Amino acid sequence: QVHLVESGGGLVQAGGSLRLSCSASGRTFSNYFMGWFRQAPGKEREFVAGVTWGGGATRYAGSVKGRFTISSDNAKNTVYLQMNSLKPEDTAIYYCGAKDGGLNNYYLRTKYDYWGQGTQVTVSS
Repeated sequence: QVHLVESGGGLVQAGGSLRLSCSASGRTFSNYFMGWFRQAPGKEREFVAGVTWGGGATRYAGSVKGRFTISSDNAKNTVYLQMNSLKPEDTAIYYCGAKDGGLNNYYLRTKYDYWGQGTQVTVSS
């Protein structure tokens, strides 16, 4: 059974940093694209960043480019999202997702096969 478990969320002041982790288990993910999405109250879940296992390719939403960095550690089956220069508008529940088929439609949440339970990130002004 596949499990994606997020951790690392919390409360931080604007300008601060957090690192989220997504631990994956239950199958081989070598052909998967791993994405971070977020969902704020009253809004749809949106793509934030993604990476192929091994870090060969990364993708970012325009709103986080230059502030967030995604990486993967194959040995630990873990994907990280380093978030710097956080803003109040980054406040949301952050979800880790796994999508088969590489980079195709990486930004579409409906294409993801597995999801974690989410971790709350709150940025105070």
